[in-house]
Amino acid sequence: MLLETTIEKIRELDADAMERAHQHQKNLIKPYGSLGMLEDVAVKIAGITGEVKPCLEKKAVITCAGDHGVAAQKVSVADQEVTQQMVRGFLNGGAAINVITRHTGAKVICVDMGIAKPVDDSRLVSRRVGPGTKNIAEGPAMTRDQARAAVEAGIEVATEEIKKGTQLLATGDMGIGNTTPSTAILAAFTGFPVDLITGKGTGIDTDAMRRKARIVEQALDVNKPDSRDGLDVLAKVGGFEIGGIAGVILGAAASQVPVVVDGFISGAGAMIARALAPRSVDYMIASHLSEEPGHKIMATWIGIQPMLHMNMRLGEGTGAALTFTLIDAALKIVREMATYDEAGVSDTGLR
Repeated sequence: MLLETTIEKIRELDADAMERAHQHQKNLIKPYGSLGMLEDVAVKIAGITGEVKPCLEKKAVITCAGDHGVAAQKVSVADQEVTQQMVRGFLNGGAAINVITRHTGAKVICVDMGIAKPVDDSRLVSRRVGPGTKNIAEGPAMTRDQARAAVEAGIEVATEEIKKGTQLLATGDMGIGNTTPSTAILAAFTGFPVDLITGKGTGIDTDAMRRKARIVEQALDVNKPDSRDGLDVLAKVGGFEIGGIAGVILGAAASQVPVVVDGFISGAGAMIARALAPRSVDYMIASHLSEEPGHKIMATWIGIQPMLHMNMRLGEGTGAALTFTLIDAALKIVREMATYDEAGVSDTGLR
């Protein structure tokens, strides 16, 4: 059982490495704590990797794509065929995620978790669970077996990439209508009122947003997901790509590799991962705070703090890819910044 064996491999962070990283930060020529989250992320990565001065040069964004039956309820301004078209854009290198990953020295791995119309392209990783989910307003998105398959597919993709030498992973998504199941997942786990956490997604107007909230409420009422069971929540109101994202997170954690979580959709995957394996949160680095109104609640429930506040809501993994630059900076500070002794600087009162 791949899911269970993966969860068993997720170990506690290396406390000794974190303490050594903490002491190293105190010895650098700056007031301790003055670089804020850059210091925090460096200490966390030390705990993940077991190294005080790691160099994570090989980076990849795993962008999972899938379609949603609930798109038939007109919860998005875009038609479902845009999922397939955007996947082609990823493969051809013309999307925002491609531009940002080229800028940050990373690569994009696009995974078909369940696009309605398959894309015939050797550059696409196929882990299709089905041709899109069912309409959650009418019944479960998928079967429990499909939910497991989606998560395990994400585990496999992450594990394969790590075996190729990737040292830092990030999650991304593509799927027209996928803010609707993500909102349902958030509501299922937290109990927050749906009208307070439903956003505009791709840019729907206020009336459509109200209709979207009613559809989420209907999905929760029809399916009654069990918040104590991550696979049940995924199966009842989730998406294939959301399950894949959860699997990527679990696979990274099991291999002691840090994983940067993108925005709202990736956050829904992170909620599933946390429900399945609470210790996986230790391996997550939150990238940015999405414009989706429920994302702050989502991040708080997971137990992660976004590093960037840039009014972004694109998805694809764009916020996570941008965060690679901050992680690079944090680790370069650890490796390259002088200590008080090296620089001949008095440390009186600074640490």
